[in-house]
Amino acid sequence: MNNNEHRIALFLDFENLVTNTGISPNNFDLQPAMDRLLERGKVVFRRAYCDWSRFKEAKGNLHGYGVELIEVPPSTRSGKNGADMRMVIDALELCYAREHIDTFAIASGDSDFCPLAYKLRENGRTLIGLGVKEATSPLFVKACDEFIYLRPRHKEEKEKEREHKKEDKKDKRSEEGGRGRGKQAKESAPSSKGKSEVPDIAVEVVQRLLGRATGSVNPSLIKEAIVRKEPDFDERDHGFSTFAKLLAAMEHDGLLKRVQQGRQWYVVAPDAASEPPPAPKGKHARAAAAAVEEDEEEVYPDPIDD
Repeated sequence: MNNNEHRIALFLDFENLVTNTGISPNNFDLQPAMDRLLERGKVVFRRAYCDWSRFKEAKGNLHGYGVELIEVPPSTRSGKNGADMRMVIDALELCYAREHIDTFAIASGDSDFCPLAYKLRENGRTLIGLGVKEATSPLFVKACDEFIYLRPRHKEEKEKEREHKKEDKKDKRSEEGGRGRGKQAKESAPSSKGKSEVPDIAVEVVQRLLGRATGSVNPSLIKEAIVRKEPDFDERDHGFSTFAKLLAAMEHDGLLKRVQQGRQWYVVAPDAASEPPPAPKGKHARAAAAAVEEDEEEVYPDPIDD
């Protein structure tokens, strides 16, 4: 077994995900979220909670992903509160009884889960939140180590269509500008049109991290440092399809310089020598990335009702 591979437990507050979010029970698509989680490790535990008599059309789809459906009968006041309580109890029980599960994914936008998030992190677990952006409490986002936004299927299709149109336009401009020359220029410098702007959080983290580094820095550590400060950070929201393209834009702006060492690309300060010291490894690399959070204490605010 790979010791670096995470074991993930997924909990879904299903009613919260499909009520006033633009996602309906019959078109709820778990695949994009699963793809993002599987990039981090194995999803070994999957449960969804709600009164399933109200969402029968979603049961077959969730069963297809191996999700265990926990029935929470409606109470005299609110069945939703009952589902929240069951999720909290089961998550804490799993945390204390299954030490090999090091990552918890909570799919909900409800700030009521903030105390659960704090307790899991206190016990050394990584917490990934999932939710619909328009229906997610900012308090819950900040309580997570990382936050992934779920998008309604029609929005994802529109985004993909826009990406295809942009690629088609780039190809046409490359052909008109001459063979190879126009295309090479567009690859080396990001387009100034559209919404492709380097976010302030990326500039801040890169400047602080490179200012403290004694050698080259692995790009993955930069991404981790950004996500620690802004859990819902996604370079695609700023017009970059990959984090590598965001780094290319920052290099074009003179904020950093990318160098290749062997088969791996690293990042150094823009005024660094042509042959920078090798990148730190293991604990030293993590310590370098964590330096951006020096003198910053983590604050856990009391949750409030949405």
